[in-house]
Amino acid sequence: MSSVKVFEHSIKIKASATIVEQCFSDLELMHRWLNPALKCEPIGEWSTSIGSLSRFEIKIPFWQPTLKSVVVEREPGLIVWQFKGFFEGRDRWECRPTPEGTILINRFEFQVPNPIVSWGFNTFAASWTKKDMQAQLKRLKRVAEAEYVKSGIV
Repeated sequence: MSSVKVFEHSIKIKASATIVEQCFSDLELMHRWLNPALKCEPIGEWSTSIGSLSRFEIKIPFWQPTLKSVVVEREPGLIVWQFKGFFEGRDRWECRPTPEGTILINRFEFQVPNPIVSWGFNTFAASWTKKDMQAQLKRLKRVAEAEYVKSGIV
């Protein structure tokens, strides 16, 4: 079994924690900031309640690896998806309100059980995944700040 890896990134967002949370709990908003190579679809009705199921597919030429995920923790400002597939682990999204807005923390904790896939990930995709997580948070920030302005709360 491969060792557990943790990628954690955070970003300051000038929007309320409620709006930031909507960006990672509302499927339509989520698709505005997710990497276009990722597709998220519900298994059944879309929900972020505990026990809700979804599927993330990575669009790679000649191969579309899929992760099935289930919401295992849910509180206001917090969602943790647990997933199983070519990766096994958790993807945690947490909002921390601040006087200036919100700090969003994304913690991706995982292992790759297949040694060949693990080698390929470590060799070719680990650094890309870290960079993509940072870029994803920047895209989410733009969506959240635009939604905050649209809300008229500013």
